Amino acid sequence: MDKPRQGVYDVLIKKSDTEISHFREELTHALGAVREEFNEHLLAINENTNEIQSNYEFFCELDAKIEKLTERIDRIQTMLEGKREEQRHDVDPLNGQEQTITHVLLAAPATLTYAELSVQTGMPLPVVRSYISHLIAKGIPVMKKYANNEVFLYLEPSFKQARGCAVA
Repeated sequence: MDKPRQGVYDVLIKKSDTEISHFREELTHALGAVREEFNEHLLAINENTNEIQSNYEFFCELDAKIEKLTERIDRIQTMLEGKREEQRHDVDPLNGQEQTITHVLLAAPATLTYAELSVQTGMPLPVVRSYISHLIAKGIPVMKKYANNEVFLYLEPSFKQARGCAVA
């Protein structure tokens, strides 16, 4: 004949009350130890999360500061490159008449009108106007001031200084 199967409940019933209470205490103690380990683990996770959050905020601030410094360096670099370009004054080769006009402008202590430039170079006024346009196109920094319906011409001071001329 087949024996009836004994379940966990049947085994526990047959145990004495002291054995059951002892088993209950051990189980309670074991579960308490597991709970304590989980709480310690949870505390460690929370502390790590706070540290990670603090580090993230610090890196965000650091990134913003680095970005500002990068922008400042870019502006400084752009400004310095502009200064170098201004000081360099790459000029295409000039023909004889263009050189004459350039020398007169270099020697001029102040501004000159087209008419004054025409008299000093001995060239007709339309030719002087044309050569001024050619000089500008070739990279000579001829500057123009307008006053009383008249154009006054002069060379950029840094260009004159680069060629050893006095600047007014």
